[in-house]
Amino acid sequence: MNRIDFYSISLLILLGIYLLISAPFQLQTTDQHIGQKISVQTLFQIVAEENNKIRKQWTQDIVSDGQKIGLSFGEDWHREGEEKGPLPALFLREIAASLEKTPIALSLFLGSDFPINQTNIFNGIQNTAFQRLKNSDENQYFFDNDIKRHTAMFPDKVVVAACKNCHNEHPDTPKNDWLLNDIMGATTWTYPEDSVTRDELINIINELRSAFAKTYRLFLVKSQTFQHKPVIGNKWPVDGYFLPTEAVFMQRFKTLSSESTLHFLLQKKVITPIK
Repeated sequence: MNRIDFYSISLLILLGIYLLISAPFQLQTTDQHIGQKISVQTLFQIVAEENNKIRKQWTQDIVSDGQKIGLSFGEDWHREGEEKGPLPALFLREIAASLEKTPIALSLFLGSDFPINQTNIFNGIQNTAFQRLKNSDENQYFFDNDIKRHTAMFPDKVVVAACKNCHNEHPDTPKNDWLLNDIMGATTWTYPEDSVTRDELINIINELRSAFAKTYRLFLVKSQTFQHKPVIGNKWPVDGYFLPTEAVFMQRFKTLSSESTLHFLLQKKVITPIK
């Protein structure tokens, strides 16, 4: 079904039902703009949660379980001859690169005040916001006047030993004492408008999920250049020397994420049920 697959269509239908007040129970909007407009902060929170879920799935189900069966992951995974996949931070970087090629205006950036690659260093208002984030461990929302975009920062923590070890041992690292759960950087999203319509939100979610799928597809293609190729099918690394197909990988993500997105909209009172 091209970019709009079964789960995306389901999400569209359910959002339409909720936002157009035609669910089995009556719904009430909590803002004069809701139903027509959704705030950019809500957009940021939704895409950040989607991104968190796909990275968690990648980290736990592919990287962690994959290392147990002999798969390797590293920063040089793109290099010809290297039999590796991307570490979690590099998986995000690939998602961001794919997102930049779409027609939507949403951008994703992983920055830090101690990056290995200096192009990822925070400057100006973004660095000020990041210092607030590190001190409070709370998300930051602000308008970046330098780039004329609404911006959101979410803590990016050291969640697996492989990331900690890679940064601590890298010859170009400006910091070599990272510990698990340290805030290493911030997942940063930007968008030019202060709100989106329901249809724009659905389109953004579809494009973001398409970027997830394309990034995983890159790894599948790379895995088939390995001397010992993992079998691609319905099984996961936890089952043995296997990798799930792109469809199987995305189905697991979408099954959980679509329900979570709807729950988030209700929880944030973008829509409110009235019995």
